[in-house]
Amino acid sequence: MSGEAFPFLFRSLRVGGITLKNRIVSSGHDTVLVRDGRVTDDLVAYHEARAAGGVGLIVVQVAGVHESARYTTHVLMATEDVCIEGYRRLADAVHRHGARTVGQIFHPGREILESRDGSAPVAWAPSATPSERFHVMPRAMTVAEIHEVVQGYGAAARRLRDAGMDGVEIVASHGYLPAQFLNPQVNHRTDDYGGSDEKRLRFLREIIASVRDAAGRDFTVGLRISGDELSHDGLSSALVVDVATRLDEDGLLDYVSVCAGSSATLSGALHIAPPMSQPAGYTAPLAAKVRAAVRVPVMVAGRINQPQEADRIIERGQADACAMTRALICDPEMPEKAGAGRAEDIRACIGCNQACIGHFQRGYAISCIQHPETGRERTFGVLPSITRRKRVLIAGGGPAGLKAAAVAAARGHDVTLHEAARRTGGQVLLAERLPGRAEFGGAITNLEREARQAGARIVTGSRVDGELLRAERPDAVIVATGARPRRPELELVDEPVVLDAWDVVRGAGVPRGRVVVADWRGDWIGLGVAVQLAGQGRKVTLCVTGFGAGEHLQQYVRGAMLGEAVRAGVRVVPNVRLYGADSDTVYLQHTLTEEPVLLEGVGSVVLAQGHEPVPGPDVPADPAPGSLISIGDCVSPRTVEEAVLEGLRAAAEL
Repeated sequence: MSGEAFPFLFRSLRVGGITLKNRIVSSGHDTVLVRDGRVTDDLVAYHEARAAGGVGLIVVQVAGVHESARYTTHVLMATEDVCIEGYRRLADAVHRHGARTVGQIFHPGREILESRDGSAPVAWAPSATPSERFHVMPRAMTVAEIHEVVQGYGAAARRLRDAGMDGVEIVASHGYLPAQFLNPQVNHRTDDYGGSDEKRLRFLREIIASVRDAAGRDFTVGLRISGDELSHDGLSSALVVDVATRLDEDGLLDYVSVCAGSSATLSGALHIAPPMSQPAGYTAPLAAKVRAAVRVPVMVAGRINQPQEADRIIERGQADACAMTRALICDPEMPEKAGAGRAEDIRACIGCNQACIGHFQRGYAISCIQHPETGRERTFGVLPSITRRKRVLIAGGGPAGLKAAAVAAARGHDVTLHEAARRTGGQVLLAERLPGRAEFGGAITNLEREARQAGARIVTGSRVDGELLRAERPDAVIVATGARPRRPELELVDEPVVLDAWDVVRGAGVPRGRVVVADWRGDWIGLGVAVQLAGQGRKVTLCVTGFGAGEHLQQYVRGAMLGEAVRAGVRVVPNVRLYGADSDTVYLQHTLTEEPVLLEGVGSVVLAQGHEPVPGPDVPADPAPGSLISIGDCVSPRTVEEAVLEGLRAAAEL
């Protein structure tokens, strides 16, 4: 790859004993592609796809260094030699494509999510200081336990070295155990591991020394740390720079990887995988402060989704390499495309967090709403060749139809997609209009480009009906006609103003007075419309059927949107269902007590009551088996993720 368009991004970089062919990094991230603490074939295939796509460095997700580090049921463990074989297969797969790989070694401390059997585990920490986010009260570690964990880091590093990995990355980021020792708000010890900055640093220094003693000087050793934990009781930028300076003077580290945020608080956790509401590359100034204080290369992570953003950060001297992890989840071939001068072909990440970090937090394997092949490489990485070229007609140009068109055409079928509206996109065209959601529209930009490049014909302003089907006589019809707003039966008296959320997003006039948004689903629609109206100066009450607003959103996206709602003055009423309305009162019913709840002084009601399927066209005759396939919301209204996945599956089976 020449990388002429991005000259800084495609320069090689020496990091300890290894050389990276470019400065694009896939940083450590949980994939839920682990079984019994070990590397699986699925995890190998996942990382090999990114290595084949041209990434310079792959940092493999965290591996526990001690049994007390088992913070989820699907964490990698590097506590026994049995882990070596899996890491060796992974390293070999990555090396085949000229990429380098290091493995994260890890202890969460008090940041424990779950146990093997559902009982609450005993969390270890420097002191008995609780975690606000997970509501965990840890136990203060004894000195013997500290030594045991320190030795665990060294033993884990030795195992990864024996497996042929290029190095290890010690995780001291996001408020995990090493950061807990560094933090005077968490570490209240009065022995040799607390009481001063120097003593609080001792634990991390001993970890690094243990790793060096076990793995050797020629093994690359890096440190990941939050440049600022961005929490009320988190590590500050000044303290992190001081820590980095001291460790650099020790001369045992080969690089520092800078991110932001903390797992311990809701506000800090948002920065673990910052949603689209955060600016691109916003963590670069934090990395720049560290880079100015150390002599080793500095990497940075945080909403760097486009090669031009990464190239600019490196050119400015803010970092030496950029973690572009979600960009690589969305498009594993992003480095290859950028290096070949095909940046316009990159499937850009939109920061939705739905199927990447969102899947992890629900215990499912990693994927991407735009590229469901991610995490399913062994199923969809190479699609079977077609035995007969079919004429395929697709009804509907939303995410489901576009993905089906792209994949079917790429496989060699003759594909025509008809969209009744003037533009493709479906509900995505509404989502992108809401506050902080503009990037969501990129999903349609990407999918439509892929369909056209694959050779699919797209006809807008064309509704599929029986007459069209009789004229075209396709071999297969894929129905992706989507959904429309659901209007439940309500008791309405004196002609109250009742609007659909779709109409409000499109700019429909909303009368004066307080607006009640009645939200059944608990996703981006009700919460987004409430923030939009409040931003226009309206008094807004958001009534939700669940325990809280945005319940079905990924938690970092939800946190960002709820923060905006609070700042905008949106009032939230939980656990109520809409019953009816009159000219100035909304009638609700409590979902737990079934008692009435009345809101008076209301000027209008906005419905976010979910959707109902739009039926497909009437088929002139009985279709042959497998020739009529329905996908997406017209089957059952859900999200973009399911629509795109079903588009992939339908096209793969043609």
